[in-house]
Amino acid sequence: MNPGAPTISELIAQERRLTLAHFGYDDAYALGGLLVTLARERHAPVAIDIRRGGQQMFHAALPGSSADNDAWIDRKRRVVERYGESSYLVGTRFRAKGTTFEDSSRLDPDVYAAHGGSFPIAVEGAGVIGAVTVSGLPQAEDHALVVEALERFTAGPQA
Repeated sequence: MNPGAPTISELIAQERRLTLAHFGYDDAYALGGLLVTLARERHAPVAIDIRRGGQQMFHAALPGSSADNDAWIDRKRRVVERYGESSYLVGTRFRAKGTTFEDSSRLDPDVYAAHGGSFPIAVEGAGVIGAVTVSGLPQAEDHALVVEALERFTAGPQA
């Protein structure tokens, strides 16, 4: 594991801490807008996507991003949908076993990517209902940007 990279227990703790009381359309817009603001402040060339179930609730593509980022979003989001955990946590679990997701998951790497940047939207009493995903930075930074936005979002008046 990379020095300074979050441990499995730290990643699990993030997911538990960032479980939401509710998540609707206005929440998706607020969280998406917060992500856009954070990314613009950093001149981050990212695409941002928020989905609940099969519905895309928010999408933004910032300068420097490309259609390739949208493809990464889809692949990372599918990992969250399948495992119910962040794409970074899933990939980290495989690396901790001395292997990779691509080598050991038996899933098509053209369809699934266990790279950081997709985080489950979990609601109290309902479990994982969707995912918020960022693509365009190194995987640890994609993940950290989503976590930072969720931390600010949960601390705000909509929490």
